[in-house]
Amino acid sequence: MDVLALEPYHGGSHQAFLDGWTQHSRHRWTVLGLPAFKWKWRMRHAPITFADQLARRVDNGETWHALVCSDMLNLAEFLGLAPAAVRQLPAVAYFHENQLTYPYRFEDQRDYQYCFSNMATALAADAVWFNSAFHRDEFLHAIPTFLKQMPDHQPWDLADRVRPNASVQPPGIAQAVPRSARPPGPMRILWAARWEFDKDPDTFFEAARRLDRRGIDFRLSVIGQQFRDTPACFAQAEKQLARHIDRWGYQQRPEDYHAALAEADVVLSTAQHEFFGIGIIEAVAAGCYPVAPHRLAYPETLGELAAQGGACLYHGGADELADRLAELAARVRAGDLWHGAPDRGVNAMAKYVWDRRAPEMDDALEQVAG
Repeated sequence: MDVLALEPYHGGSHQAFLDGWTQHSRHRWTVLGLPAFKWKWRMRHAPITFADQLARRVDNGETWHALVCSDMLNLAEFLGLAPAAVRQLPAVAYFHENQLTYPYRFEDQRDYQYCFSNMATALAADAVWFNSAFHRDEFLHAIPTFLKQMPDHQPWDLADRVRPNASVQPPGIAQAVPRSARPPGPMRILWAARWEFDKDPDTFFEAARRLDRRGIDFRLSVIGQQFRDTPACFAQAEKQLARHIDRWGYQQRPEDYHAALAEADVVLSTAQHEFFGIGIIEAVAAGCYPVAPHRLAYPETLGELAAQGGACLYHGGADELADRLAELAARVRAGDLWHGAPDRGVNAMAKYVWDRRAPEMDDALEQVAG
């Protein structure tokens, strides 16, 4: 099958998703992407830009059997501008995130036009794929609340119209390199989230400081992506925890990122919002023991490990997190972090490896295409 993929923000996790799927897919792909820059402008102009590009391709005789786009494309606008041959394609919209529930520090920063773009895309698609059930349910539940802000003409049945076409298709991950023997030393903690407020770095650093005050030795790698408005707690923690730090800052090269995963014993999340949490999944697949809050997508993605008796989900704040890390530090010192089953996390995350996910997504795409 010939598949057309449109990605207005072709970088970061969006690019990694398409690269992974297309490289492991049995289908033939045409991927049109725009550089990952100025996301709001990308969402506004992408329908026109892609329609113009495809008009030339259709004139040259190119054809496809299905269309895949991300939530960054206003699919309804695009279909109104695209060549007839493209408008008729069965369309799948993949939601990595959405603008109705994406966390903003101040609610007045939310731009309603992008919320409507996401809703229009969901209505226009033949299938709407979400990266987690948590994300799907949160999006659908947010629609009526959002519509209450409209003065009149609210399409109250919008969520009900989207729901039958909404399903869950988790993204895939690369096969992790098998770990070598662990070098000696204290517990190595990895924090790979974005350096932004919704990942709650304050709780993470406070738990680390409590470990330090208890005299528990540990190593620390903080490697998430940084942005212009980095919370002040990062600069403070870099000074306060300097003697514990192994890696500090975004790992630009993939080999450095994967080396950081392979070095770590424990991967930690304190997120207040997470649509899927692929960084945690990748780390666990590489052999890290996860510690994540009992909320968001984590009970879904890490539920298998929790059901096997793993204490990987916590409910409280910095106090409980520090206690959990102290317990894991003792297990590392004893050489038994995983209670005799060091491959338990790797095996649980095998379902997310692209070798398995790509065929499953290929099958689902064929069903949409008929």
